[in-house]
Amino acid sequence: MLKLTTENPEETIRFGIEIGELLNSGDIICLQGNLGAGKTCLAKGLLKGLDVEEEVTSPTYTLVNEYEGRLPAYHIDLYRISDHRELYDIGFEEYLYGEGVTIIEWPDKAGPLMPDSYLNITIKSQGNKRLIKVIPQANKYISLVTEMKENVNFSIG
Repeated sequence: MLKLTTENPEETIRFGIEIGELLNSGDIICLQGNLGAGKTCLAKGLLKGLDVEEEVTSPTYTLVNEYEGRLPAYHIDLYRISDHRELYDIGFEEYLYGEGVTIIEWPDKAGPLMPDSYLNITIKSQGNKRLIKVIPQANKYISLVTEMKENVNFSIG
């Protein structure tokens, strides 16, 4: 596990960029936190780290935004989902098991459709600060967190 604090939204984005630069095809990133915690802010950084040049917006109403960068990237926001069966209509599993990187906000709403292997990032807000915990869920992501500890330029607690 990796824990750190960002002091402002710009640092949260910068941290996301540094993670995004380490991501590979098939990676799944789950962002957890209350409304306004900074999930979309971190997602913007992740996508920038994947070399996405277009403006990143929250897919709260569209459910999925697709982006092209060095890898295809899918930003999924499940906040408005009331039942995981609704995800069959958007091809949720195809995003998870494709060639791109999938970023999921509110992953708990996916229920049994969530894979066992992903990188879980929880964010708690304290004013402008964000307390971030990065927790690997599978060996593949343990290696990624180890690489992050070696390469990410933030004070890690």
